[in-house]
Amino acid sequence: MARYIGPKSKIARKFRDPIYGPDKYFEKKNYPPGQHGQSRRRPKASEYGIQLMEKQKAKYTYGILERQFKNTFRKAARKGGKTGEVLLQLIEARLDNVVFRLGIAPTRSGARQLISHRHITVNNQVVNIPSFEVRPGDIIAVRERSRSLEAILKSVASRSISQYPWLEWDSSALTGKFMSYPEREQIPENIKEQLIVELYSK
Repeated sequence: MARYIGPKSKIARKFRDPIYGPDKYFEKKNYPPGQHGQSRRRPKASEYGIQLMEKQKAKYTYGILERQFKNTFRKAARKGGKTGEVLLQLIEARLDNVVFRLGIAPTRSGARQLISHRHITVNNQVVNIPSFEVRPGDIIAVRERSRSLEAILKSVASRSISQYPWLEWDSSALTGKFMSYPEREQIPENIKEQLIVELYSK
């Protein structure tokens, strides 16, 4: 499965947003990368450039490649409601993102690895597809034989007390429940989804 494995701080600097979480290097150099650093004169971005940048930011944030992202957008456009909000809801319902939100893995890339290595179940069935769409009512759990893995235990132990309102978590059983699709204001990612809609609508 293709994925981005390059320097994450460089990508965060490109978007001027710590999209991969707290980053000391980003805080030290919170300007776009390049040979001449802050002294470089950068041309004003066009409307298309701003929209494209927002789409790229969303893709890197969630770790989705172009084809999957475009297919997800098309699916969102066919559903009722605001296309941008539905797009983010569908992305939030991806299994890799849900595993990350539940705290089973510290990062989305870590969540994808756990899923690919068959450590995660959905409704008691092993699922090894990170892009699998979780639906309201689905139970996501760590596979019984994987519950002693140090990486999972460490991630769960450092899990934030504040939970996402659309998810339910049982720390003793290492299981979570996808209660519903999140409302836009509940999604913490700093993404201007309307710009993405405008880009694909051209």
